Amino acid sequence: MLLKLSRKALEVQKFPRELTCAIRQLSSDSGDKDKNRGPVKPSDVAANRENPVSRTLKILGNDMGKVKNFITPNFIKAKSKSTEDVDSYLEKYRREDFQSHCDVLIIGGGGVGSSIAYWLKKRARDGLNVVVLEKDSTYKEASTCLSVGGLRQQFSVVENIQMSLYGADFMRKAKEHLGEDVDVNFTPYGYLMLASEKGAEQLQENSKLQNMLGAKNEILTATRLKERFPWMNTDGIALGCHGLEKEGWFDPWALLSGFKSQAIKYGAHFVEAEFVNFSFKSHPDILVNDPNVTEYEGLDRAYIKMKNGEIRDIKFSLAIIAAGAQSGNVAKAARIGTGPGILTVPLPVEPRKRYVYVFQCQGDNGPGINTPLTIDPTGTYFRRDGLGGNYLGGKSPLPDEEPSVDNLDVDHTFFDQHVWPNLAQLVPSFEAIKVKNAWAGYYEYNTFDENGIVGPHPYYNNLYIATGFSGHGIQQTPAVGRAISEMIIDGEFRTIDLTRFGFDRILIDQPLFEANIV
Repeated sequence: MLLKLSRKALEVQKFPRELTCAIRQLSSDSGDKDKNRGPVKPSDVAANRENPVSRTLKILGNDMGKVKNFITPNFIKAKSKSTEDVDSYLEKYRREDFQSHCDVLIIGGGGVGSSIAYWLKKRARDGLNVVVLEKDSTYKEASTCLSVGGLRQQFSVVENIQMSLYGADFMRKAKEHLGEDVDVNFTPYGYLMLASEKGAEQLQENSKLQNMLGAKNEILTATRLKERFPWMNTDGIALGCHGLEKEGWFDPWALLSGFKSQAIKYGAHFVEAEFVNFSFKSHPDILVNDPNVTEYEGLDRAYIKMKNGEIRDIKFSLAIIAAGAQSGNVAKAARIGTGPGILTVPLPVEPRKRYVYVFQCQGDNGPGINTPLTIDPTGTYFRRDGLGGNYLGGKSPLPDEEPSVDNLDVDHTFFDQHVWPNLAQLVPSFEAIKVKNAWAGYYEYNTFDENGIVGPHPYYNNLYIATGFSGHGIQQTPAVGRAISEMIIDGEFRTIDLTRFGFDRILIDQPLFEANIV
């Protein structure tokens, strides 16, 4: 086709003699496969000696090589000097759908991180490129999957009540949000918070606030508790607050899987890799109102370690720390707690190990199937687990009892010494129980006030935080994910105002404590 067009062009335009000879030579060569082509004409010799077509193609090839060399990053040039190796390297990234650049990088793909990804992509779709970094796609040590999946509104802080109310609404409509295949298996038997004389007044005040905000619970005296729950020993119990609606427990793994699968369906990219470090970029045009900071340096990219050990980097516009119990360590990589000025204040989140024990009552004569998740004045809790007569139970250790976080080994003596005596005191039939199984998980423990930290960091203009929920996070994931998406897309909280949950409260030393709440 090229040769036919070339001949037609010769008839229409006056080409230079050398170009005409070159095209004729090309046409002759393409049509004659025999090596014995006859005598060579002088004009053909001249054309072969300085072929303008070949020369032009050669010049274009050299120019394209220079362009490719100019746009290829230096680290790729260093990796291989050959064109084949560069193409192979770039193809590897394309094949794996690796996002070397993104709008939003979420560090942590557990319940909170996956919820944020879901809400961002639900609202923005193609408007935002969202990448979620999760070091273990099996989530075998993730706090989300190792929790007992409780949902309650029995808090004393308004925002916690509001978030859990929305969590209940989200669970009720989970299939609408996350797809027909998602079943969070919500069990609506409520919570039962018990108080001694010391905590009775606060329990009543909390109940009034909760009902005023839309929760449904009732205050029961010791006599009424005994009537309603005959399995209970009410010695030392003054009052109980019993959730009537919107409380119970659910399957955390199902909720996490629903968030993740729907976020992926909307276009989010989940990368199985471990966060390593941040890199920084100087912004001389940004002024910082802090005498200890001479020049603003913003977060620019994250270095990550792939499953095969390869180190890669992702450049981002915004980053979100939602790494659960490891959030404090991620923040240190951003110089939070080690830098000047505002950056001297650390993110007060660290891992704390908690045990969950599965036990069975001898003769299966314990509390019935409709028993609420019950918490006694010591913080010891239990609930039924399915129809097989099993129960889950545990207790948060006192400060001097905190176990090592070096591993997730279970200490069975903790149950014997600190959990079982309280269970047996409250439920006489628990005098004879047998532990059948147990596991340990990490709390993302906020050492400042045991409440979540949600919102932008006060120093970095491209860093958000969503962590520190201290055991309450899984029930608040729908609300927290929505709140972070509002801050990024709308520039403010639109539904539940979580301003008080911001990092600023740590800077000004104004903790947000729960009253008589575990």
